[in-house]
Amino acid sequence: MKAIVWTTYGPPDVLQLQEVATPTPKDNEVLIKVHATTVTAGDCELRGLKFPIWLRLPMRIYLGLSKPKRIPILGQELAGEIEAVGTAVTRFRKGDHVFAWTGFRLGAYAEYTCLPETGVLAIKPSTMTYVEAAALPVGGLDAVYFLRKGNIQRGDKVLINGAGGSIGTFAVQLAKYFGAEVTAVDSTGKLDMLRSIGADQVIDYTQADFTTNGATYDVIFDVVGKSSFPRSLRSLTHNGRYLLGNARLSQRVHGRWISRSSSKQVIPWAARTASEYTEDSKFLGALIEAGKLHSVIDRCYPLEHIAEAHRYVETGHKKGHVVITVEHT
Repeated sequence: MKAIVWTTYGPPDVLQLQEVATPTPKDNEVLIKVHATTVTAGDCELRGLKFPIWLRLPMRIYLGLSKPKRIPILGQELAGEIEAVGTAVTRFRKGDHVFAWTGFRLGAYAEYTCLPETGVLAIKPSTMTYVEAAALPVGGLDAVYFLRKGNIQRGDKVLINGAGGSIGTFAVQLAKYFGAEVTAVDSTGKLDMLRSIGADQVIDYTQADFTTNGATYDVIFDVVGKSSFPRSLRSLTHNGRYLLGNARLSQRVHGRWISRSSSKQVIPWAARTASEYTEDSKFLGALIEAGKLHSVIDRCYPLEHIAEAHRYVETGHKKGHVVITVEHT
């Protein structure tokens, strides 16, 4: 099968199209014929090992000290069709159309991949194409997770920082669905798109700092983790919730103290159980089937042009999702 193989840490050109063996599912796994995958900022960070200093050594130990040895194929999100199932699989059958998050197994940049049936794997909403569904596993499920944690009530004022990306575009739509007044923060070129998906107000972070304008919010969702931590806390109302999509270690430690010593809550990302993922996938699918939610797709690239897609994502200009289509011959 065709796959994008990753043999060294570095710029996008380290990603090479090669022929590799098609995997065989274990008893508890399904073999998925991948039709679409994505390029996220996280994929680019993995490829170049661009992590905070405290995280670089653990990631090198996990992936390979001098070069990626443990996992030669990147890619976290996919949509496709189940080609075969292991003998112990009961939840899925051959021919099911699915979307999935591969987690630290990665492997979505290929024609085929295997995943355990107990993983983050769900039936694709019938109203979505494979291209649209490939955007759900990270962007959609993380947005659902955080906004549920934020306990958004009708009439709440919600600010989303980094609203124009994979998670943010779903978060804007979900916050509106929950009845919130939404302020979306991102760069100049994304503001019209953010208005089009429901943002009530937009702030261009290149021109203004939301933490210094005197406004307060019931929920601040910092998707990108780049706003000032203390000023963001001051921008919260009493009992406000600060959702950290990309929390630094210092923010996790400080946030725990804030949550215990004040009326405000700091909520970083945390691992979820399989049942929580299943529940969120059903919720997300129901909203999509009802026409309440959709994927924002910026560009599509064929698998063989994946280095170009990585270069584009690294510019920071993508609006929503960049999708890779996988053609089968």
